[in-house]
Amino acid sequence: MTGGQHTLAAPVTCTGVGLHLGQTTQVVLKPASADSGRYFVRTDVQPERRIPATVTAVSQTRLSTQLGPEGQQVRTVEHLLAALWAAGVDNARIEIDGPEVPLMDGSAQGWSSLIASVGTVAQSAVRPKATALEEPVVVRDGDAYVVALPASELRFSYGIDFPVAAIGNQWHSWSPADGDFGELVAPARTFAMAHQIDGLRSQGLIKGGSLENALVCDQTGWLNPPLRFPNEPARHKLLDLVGDLSLLGVLPRMHVTAYRASHSLHVQLATHLATHLATICTTDPLHSS
Repeated sequence: MTGGQHTLAAPVTCTGVGLHLGQTTQVVLKPASADSGRYFVRTDVQPERRIPATVTAVSQTRLSTQLGPEGQQVRTVEHLLAALWAAGVDNARIEIDGPEVPLMDGSAQGWSSLIASVGTVAQSAVRPKATALEEPVVVRDGDAYVVALPASELRFSYGIDFPVAAIGNQWHSWSPADGDFGELVAPARTFAMAHQIDGLRSQGLIKGGSLENALVCDQTGWLNPPLRFPNEPARHKLLDLVGDLSLLGVLPRMHVTAYRASHSLHVQLATHLATHLATICTTDPLHSS
């Protein structure tokens, strides 16, 4: 989508349980003025403060991405932000009455459907032009990495490798030119291995996780089949990557490849790109999304 900026055509509401804290919250997606960007507002905290969906607002990346400081934080934002970015929503006010975005069914499918139900409208302000990546940017931690390479189109590729047969080694690659995000990426659900669940809960995590909002497997297979795609776990990791990189706003034209990565590595890459974009990129008239 090129040309003018876009916002939501009307407000839309969702209520649900958050993955990690297990609290029920309500989210209201609202139109926002041009050049305001995508931002959260905690309606249960006063005074009101905008929490921008930008790299500089990231405050934690353990098993999800969190924005905002203590007392104003909003956790597990990646699925919602991926859906907004894929729908071409530049400006949105996201009101939430608690500290974590609802997990819904563990994917971004619900968010994509809600956004599609109201649609978007063009605004008079011009969307910033995309830029063309000119040299590689790499972040890594051991054999896990995320690399952004110069490319003729925006593309995301993700590889995972887990020591259970149900997941194993799998990859997925997607570009906006390949087809609709809402059909090919958004439906992929978060996943977990059964033997890790008790340990994570003892650390105060995944309190809201269940077989209704996450795929779970053990050494014998999936506990709650069927899968929506043969490589649904890899597609879900790609979904997370899109959501985390959306914190950059308009993405450069590049091929981002991740392997065994994490929210931390995703955000590290976004931070490097945000810091060095002015020197490693040149103006490109094509909008990547």
